[in-house]
Amino acid sequence: MGQLASQLLHGQVCDIPSLPQLQCADKRSRVHFKCAICIWNLLLSTLKMRSKELSLSVKEAIIRLKKQNKPIREIARTLGVAKTTVWNILKKMECTGELSNTKRPGRPRKTTVVDDRRILSLVKKTPFTTVDQIKNTLQEVGVCVSKSTIKRRLHQSEYRGFTTRCKPLVSLKNRKASLEFAKQHLTKPSQFWNKILWTDETKINLYQSDGKRRVWRRKGTAHDPKHTTSSVKHGGGSVMAWACMAANGTGSLVFIDDVTADKSSRMNSEVFRAILSAHIQPNAAELIGRRFTVQMDNDPKHTAKATKEFLKGQKWNVMQWPSQSPDLNPIEHAFHLLKTKLKGKCPKNKQELKTVAVEAWQSITRDETQRLVI
Repeated sequence: MGQLASQLLHGQVCDIPSLPQLQCADKRSRVHFKCAICIWNLLLSTLKMRSKELSLSVKEAIIRLKKQNKPIREIARTLGVAKTTVWNILKKMECTGELSNTKRPGRPRKTTVVDDRRILSLVKKTPFTTVDQIKNTLQEVGVCVSKSTIKRRLHQSEYRGFTTRCKPLVSLKNRKASLEFAKQHLTKPSQFWNKILWTDETKINLYQSDGKRRVWRRKGTAHDPKHTTSSVKHGGGSVMAWACMAANGTGSLVFIDDVTADKSSRMNSEVFRAILSAHIQPNAAELIGRRFTVQMDNDPKHTAKATKEFLKGQKWNVMQWPSQSPDLNPIEHAFHLLKTKLKGKCPKNKQELKTVAVEAWQSITRDETQRLVI
């Protein structure tokens, strides 16, 4: 098989036993249609044929050489075209007396190459532009095409319309600070990360907003209560919670309205200090040990003067944290796990929501927190 493949690639010897002396390469022009090498060489020669239309000067040269009684084979070799092309040109001249290209069937393309480039340029410069805006821009330069045509040109260039991903607006200063923080901590060993107690607050809705859901049902049963999802304004109520975690597992999940005097979910520096005083030391002792580092973001209540004085009095090692860097905090991903677990729950009120939230938070395993931190 390898020998035959080598012969096919190099066009060496004809494989017809009765004609061993004939060559199937460029030395001979005959083709044996029962010979694999001949067929291979024929395919190669076909692929090498020019696919572009012949210019009028080449066609005129074919007619001129034919009038000089040159054979088709010689004309093809002289002009570098296929013999069938020469024969077709001569046949067309004999039948129609014309050398111009025949008009092709079907409607011609509405846009030129320049128009296509203009459409792509508009999208590249302003990715949020609409098809209507592109259409109006083209009309200003005298190009009238439909919105469907514009979409097809964009699809042909592998452009598709997508819903934008929401990202927090981060200033250049804070972006640089986050990058510098990441570089400084890139090579920190796992022992360093194991000593950090991560903290933050999150909002938990009574009705989790998990987007569209699919349901199996029969036609005409769309409004059956079994086939619908409940929707309420503003999430139907919510609770604010403070939580902490370490690589070794999750810590406390504290609800703000259980701490405030007026049972509201509004947290200020005083409430924040009360939570830290009650929960930092016990959670750190259980999850980390005597020596630990507390992480918190730069929320105003975290950086208030009273909070700073409180932290200084506690003599805790507080991690310096860049502003607007929620993506660097592994507890944000733990909150995502918590809310994912809550999607299968159906609490009827805030108290039931708190109960299932605590259960979901405690169900996050040590392996999961270690993957988030390390």
